[in-house]
Amino acid sequence: MAKLQGKVAIVTGASKGIGASTAVYLADAGASVVVNYSSSKQDADRVVAEIVAKGQKAVAVQANLSKEADVRRLFTETKKAFGRVDILVNNAGIYEFAPLDAITPEHFRKMFDLNVLGLLLASQEAARHIGPAGGSIINISSVAGKTSLATAAVYCATKAAVNSITGTLAQELGPHKIRVNAIGPGMVETEGVRTAGIDKGELRVNIEAQTPLGRIGRPQDIAPAVVFLASDDAAWLTGETLYISGGYR
Repeated sequence: MAKLQGKVAIVTGASKGIGASTAVYLADAGASVVVNYSSSKQDADRVVAEIVAKGQKAVAVQANLSKEADVRRLFTETKKAFGRVDILVNNAGIYEFAPLDAITPEHFRKMFDLNVLGLLLASQEAARHIGPAGGSIINISSVAGKTSLATAAVYCATKAAVNSITGTLAQELGPHKIRVNAIGPGMVETEGVRTAGIDKGELRVNIEAQTPLGRIGRPQDIAPAVVFLASDDAAWLTGETLYISGGYR
């Protein structure tokens, strides 16, 4: 039997990149998957079609994770579609780089509202909906949460917050049999990275030079670890951040 057979997973920000790959891997492991998206409906539908074509179950649900009403609707639609919630992958997030003199309240709020508040709101709803048998919350953080990157003060701060929240919620939700862990990827080649031009820039060159395995990551490097943390293979693992970065520190 597939290790997540009968489970229901929500993956936020799952229309592209790490989220899309994670949704496919969770479905391959037997889970029914809700592919959340904010604006990329066509991409989300493509992920759902890939999953359904293999005889697995998935639906796409639009929700802006920085809006409380949207988060509640995401979980309501999940229960309508599949009847339960067992796994939440808090993947939705954004990054924008700005030097200190260019940081504005809008820049700050845009990233903190999604990367931190959105994660908290989704986790709050997950705690309300996961049943007495327990479940798993997996937060997608970043090596940026423990490193110092010039022009990334706000982004790094959001990911440091994710790491702190992971440990705090593990303490709080452990008595309810809900495990909370995080994954901290290094630089991963995603649509967002390519759109920003980072995949061909000096930052990539410098990171690869400092990475023992000599390359940046791919979404499929991250997704199997999410399946592990969601499964009973990680039944005694909570409050941890697993860094998947090719050895980059």
